[in-house]
Amino acid sequence: MATPGAGTVLWILVTLTTCLSSLLYLTGSDITCPVACVTGLIVLVSSLLLWRLRQRDDGTGRRVCVLVLGDIGRSPRMQYHALSLSKHGYNVTFVGFLDTKPHQDVLRQEKIKIVPIAEVKGVRVGPKILTYVTKVIVQFLQLLHVLLRMELQSHILMQNPPGLPSMAVAWLVCVLRGSRFIIDWHNYGYTIMALSHGQRHPVVRLAKWYEHLFGPLATHNLCVTKAMKDDLQKNWGIKATTLYDRPASIFREAPLTLQHQLFMRLAKTYPEFQYSGSQDVKVERTMFSVRNLADDRVTLRAERPVLLISSTSWTEDEDFSILLKALEEYEGFIKGGASLPSLVCVITGKGPQKEHYRKLIDCLHLEHVKICTPWLEAEDYPVLLGSADLGVCLHKSSSGLDLPMKVVDMFGCCLPVCAIQFSCLQELVKHEENGLIFRDSQELAEQLKALLSQFPNSDGTLGLFRRNLRTNRGERWSDNWDQNVLPLITAP
Repeated sequence: MATPGAGTVLWILVTLTTCLSSLLYLTGSDITCPVACVTGLIVLVSSLLLWRLRQRDDGTGRRVCVLVLGDIGRSPRMQYHALSLSKHGYNVTFVGFLDTKPHQDVLRQEKIKIVPIAEVKGVRVGPKILTYVTKVIVQFLQLLHVLLRMELQSHILMQNPPGLPSMAVAWLVCVLRGSRFIIDWHNYGYTIMALSHGQRHPVVRLAKWYEHLFGPLATHNLCVTKAMKDDLQKNWGIKATTLYDRPASIFREAPLTLQHQLFMRLAKTYPEFQYSGSQDVKVERTMFSVRNLADDRVTLRAERPVLLISSTSWTEDEDFSILLKALEEYEGFIKGGASLPSLVCVITGKGPQKEHYRKLIDCLHLEHVKICTPWLEAEDYPVLLGSADLGVCLHKSSSGLDLPMKVVDMFGCCLPVCAIQFSCLQELVKHEENGLIFRDSQELAEQLKALLSQFPNSDGTLGLFRRNLRTNRGERWSDNWDQNVLPLITAP
């Protein structure tokens, strides 16, 4: 759907003024002249403001605003959008929260300008609905101010969710400035809200109505799965382009030298990575790796534990009690006499439920399984994935229509995955080909037992999955983006 042009907006203003004046004249009102003068002045001032807002220059066609009402550092897909746009010569204004550091490639790119916005809390007194309403209103005004002050952009590309109030603001600014509006649907905001409030809660219903109202007003729509594309078309009347998440080039198997360097850094803070045996002045050791100081050669310890990795935003769509129960069962297998390696489970990320699960982890008393929950810099996370032996994904889509980005990144590193079952997961995880799909903690525990029984031997099922991932790498983000998004940006 095209954004209204300046002539259309001006025509609406003039029509409204004419209708009001005619109505007053026909009713014989003696205030026709003053009202006509005032409304005429309003039309004139509005037209001048509109003309100024839409004033284009030679660089307008090469400017794009990427908007996310969330933490830029934890929005990898939007960072990839920004990098792809800059690679093709576009100047990108990246708007969002700056809570964690974005990837170095984003920070180093001269064509990407980050415009940080503050996260609004709303009024802290009174009922919760008052807090929520004031938060939305203040955030609306803040975003409107930021988007109207920046140079005229040819497009605004925004992430949804979160879309309240950014979807309405972006649409309004595009109408006022003649920019094109693109929504990248990662999920539905109302389904995420329903996890904590329930489907019938008034706020959830309002959010659903809101997305249904503003979604079809976008010039173009992107989505993350074929299932979501079909749902948008069938239930929303929105024609979307499927842009599957693909790993960026930074996600790859890590060389042993990089692995050891990361393990050494982590060992300074996390005892799970520290070597507990006797030290040798000729070598440098971690729990997983050994560096010979004489020739600088790095090898993996034959008796090393399994490095299990899971990443999360610690939100309600991921139940980490499933993983904790599975790890307890895995411990039970070893104590029951099963020949299985010890295991270090690293759970990365930040989010509202992290402290809740940290307390549960602290209550566990496991001998053969160690758990740590670090926050990694953007540069270290791909190296950790590229060093791990197995990934676990507990993401359950609130809508059943999106796919976990974390699995995409793991596959980029040729890291096999155990992922919890939900609708449309098969678009990414192929059971018994590149990983396994489980339904509960008991099934996950049995899968861990089966996959790790021959560790570190690479001839087993785990090694087969890794070899399959190496063979079927598929296209990377840049090729995928060039094929699906660039034509929308460059269209006349």
